[in-house]
Amino acid sequence: MKNAENLFLKGIKDGVPICIGYVSVAFAFGIFAVSNGLTAVEALLVSMTNVTSAGQLAAVPIMVTGGTLLELAASQLVINLRYSLMSITLSQRLDETVRMRDRFLIAFVNTDEVFAVAASKPSVGRSYMFGLILTPFLGWSAGTIIGAVAGSLLPPLVISALGVAIYGMFIAIVVPVAKEDGKVLFCVIAAILMSCAFRFIPALSGVQSGFVIIICSVAASAISAAVFPIENAKEEKNEL
Repeated sequence: MKNAENLFLKGIKDGVPICIGYVSVAFAFGIFAVSNGLTAVEALLVSMTNVTSAGQLAAVPIMVTGGTLLELAASQLVINLRYSLMSITLSQRLDETVRMRDRFLIAFVNTDEVFAVAASKPSVGRSYMFGLILTPFLGWSAGTIIGAVAGSLLPPLVISALGVAIYGMFIAIVVPVAKEDGKVLFCVIAAILMSCAFRFIPALSGVQSGFVIIICSVAASAISAAVFPIENAKEEKNEL
């Protein structure tokens, strides 16, 4: 019992840096959600039931513009598909203390950062994982409600300025990688060009935002995979 408590506290400690980072990102999401028409409570519920920054950012415009459930579900599937791969990998590091119902809870908050911390260890148990996911979840939820409330009280000019912060976060993630890897840069440019086509070409401008995200994401990935195939795949093809 004492060991389980120690592991739980160790998980909380390891999750604190993630929690701090999530507060700032969730704060920006809270402002973004309110500025797009959601209430503070609705923004909080979105964060507490999703815990995915990119997915939530894409979901808000779909919800406020009356998009279909199919559009919403499909966009979330494409954006968050990577989490299934991370969960499969993480499952190989869970020890015998993790029961089946525990896996569902862990998978729910298995974000990129939580996965990175847990995957760096040879084996993790139930108590440690519960501690590790608790602080990021609280930070994500707290940041959202603080941002949402602030978005309801601050002047429109300030809200507009802070509302672009979440876009800045994604730019900060993509740009360094794109500068180092030409393949990533190609994929980013392809997605940008397709997105601009849906925005400015009259015949395409009527497509709902959720489907635009799906089409651009899948098409850019497919084109990049065709232009830059994995070397192993090329070698296997030559052998055949």
